[in-house]
Amino acid sequence: MNAATTGGDLDLRVAVIGGGLAGLAAATVLAERGAEVVLLEREPVLGGRLAAWPTKLATGETVRMERGFHAFFRHYANVRALLRRVDPELRRLVPLEDYPLLGPDGARESFSGLPTTTPWNVAEIVRRSPHFRLKDLARVDVGQALAMLTFDREATYARFDRATAKDYLDSLRFPEEARRMLFDVFAHSFFNPEEEMSAAELLMMFHFYFTGNPEGLVFDVLDDSFSTSFLDPLAAYLGGLGAEVRTGTAAARVTREGGELHVHLAREGRPLVVDALVLALPVPALKALHAASPALADPAFDLRVGRLDVTRPFAVWRLWLDRPLDPGREPFVGTTGLGRLDNVSLYHLFEAESRAWAARHGGSVVELHAYGVVGEPSDDALRAELLAGLHAIYPEARGAGVLDERWLVRRDCPAFAPGSDALRPTVATPWPDVALAGDLVRLPFPSALMERAVASGFLAANQLLALRGRAGEAVPTVPTRGLLAPARYWPPTRWVRSA
Repeated sequence: MNAATTGGDLDLRVAVIGGGLAGLAAATVLAERGAEVVLLEREPVLGGRLAAWPTKLATGETVRMERGFHAFFRHYANVRALLRRVDPELRRLVPLEDYPLLGPDGARESFSGLPTTTPWNVAEIVRRSPHFRLKDLARVDVGQALAMLTFDREATYARFDRATAKDYLDSLRFPEEARRMLFDVFAHSFFNPEEEMSAAELLMMFHFYFTGNPEGLVFDVLDDSFSTSFLDPLAAYLGGLGAEVRTGTAAARVTREGGELHVHLAREGRPLVVDALVLALPVPALKALHAASPALADPAFDLRVGRLDVTRPFAVWRLWLDRPLDPGREPFVGTTGLGRLDNVSLYHLFEAESRAWAARHGGSVVELHAYGVVGEPSDDALRAELLAGLHAIYPEARGAGVLDERWLVRRDCPAFAPGSDALRPTVATPWPDVALAGDLVRLPFPSALMERAVASGFLAANQLLALRGRAGEAVPTVPTRGLLAPARYWPPTRWVRSA
């Protein structure tokens, strides 16, 4: 726990706009250090892409629905630091034993038991994979493959940012099945299709999750819904620090009068008057607020925000089935070669609420997910494709009856298009009293997804605390450069803390 004080004694009033992980992280650090914080969230619940909300099933129970499965990787140091505010021993995290990848005809790869040190983890994957043979290895472009071990933010983005992830993966000349099982699944996990994603961003992700990750690729999951395990306790924690959490409240525009920022709310006449501002919004909402706000006008900032975009939609289909699946099924699997199906999560194997529902009904709770959906399939066509993929790997599901279901399609995840890095906005803005946070921002160190959101929220809080000379939150990172990156200085970076 890093709480140093209660809210209100810093003479710094801050509006945090956006109640996802980035906004919650920023609000937490600011409130702990004595700032007067107002957190504004447009939706009726907190969490952003981690949000959970009640829904009543046809079977009579009210349960929590979410926007899809999220993995708590063990090197997510900043996510875990935020979770420790309400769960100091991280007891609500359930460790999974494996992160298997499944494909057609029984194809399977596993990340369980791998060494956590590079290059031994890479060598072990190649050694035990049935999809690599000696003659295949002879065809691999070693020079291109070495880019996965030589990550350096400046050099990697200069060389690869204008190429697509697909072009880079094609250039490796890996065996088709090995590429599909190991790399296509990995690329799809970031919601950006290979054809539309920067190769540099893919290489950064590979470094962050694999070659630079000291904890290995297996991860943990929360033991109950995000709201029960994480978000509701964190909101209560913020309230205990004196922060004001206002859900169902949208910011319409921001103006500046003298040294104060005025946040005009969509349904209230009087603006919120603050000393500083954290913008922790998804791309569409950030662009809309920016366009309406005279206080956020600046040619360079306008260009950076204007270049932001969202990637392809993702789909989540949760099914409450009338029978269990076979014993021994994994709680989570990634999939490839099964149409648009990208993963299958069996919520009754790790989430308390779903486990209780399954026990009452003798059934199972299954979630199917499609990332970065290319094309414009109808909902019916996409559901049929996802179901066919489920039946291919879990044939016992063919005869299951659906007692209820929830279907979501959303398009608000940030795009990481080729050539976009140089103009991506950073946490710092042209104004020292305005900071940006979220997984859409450009960070100076490797990070992604939930961890990127929380790290950026901590950094945004640190920027505003510096206005009053107050120390901020430590922000750990993985090693910032790859094992074989050309030496620039000695000793090489390891775990680094960015203040």
